Amino acid sequence: MTANIVNQVAFLRTSREFPEEIKQLTVEVNKAYIDTATAVNNRIIGIFSTNRPAITGEAWFITNQKQQTLREVYVFTTTADIRLGFKISSIPRFTRTFGEYTDATTGNWYGLIPGTSVAIAGQISFFIFVDVTSTTSDLIRFVVGAGAPPLSNGNVVIEWMSVV
Repeated sequence: MTANIVNQVAFLRTSREFPEEIKQLTVEVNKAYIDTATAVNNRIIGIFSTNRPAITGEAWFITNQKQQTLREVYVFTTTADIRLGFKISSIPRFTRTFGEYTDATTGNWYGLIPGTSVAIAGQISFFIFVDVTSTTSDLIRFVVGAGAPPLSNGNVVIEWMSVV
């Protein structure tokens, strides 16, 4: 069962013996650098940026070819539509969508429900809306259910698969 593990190389050794001979030391230091760089690059990158996408560091193998994902944060103060900055027809798929918001009255934080165009009582949800009137960008569209807490500000995080 453990012979088919995907992430076998992300482990970084905690100790290493360095030789005293300079040529052998050079080889060992080069190996140590490659091991460190590989282990660091095989983790999820914790960059959440607004106004431009960031590479997440994830590797997806939906097909037999490795694909990376991109992430962008969209900050809002109303439930008006938010432009994505790209058409969803230009990407293979979304991998994650999530968000939260707060109200100015109590300061409580609430989770946004992703992926539905149907109003849910007491909740604010959102979905990715194909804007047929635009040739450059689709939308994040909010749906406010009856009795949902009033929105002061919040953010939505969208992650999608890259075609490169």
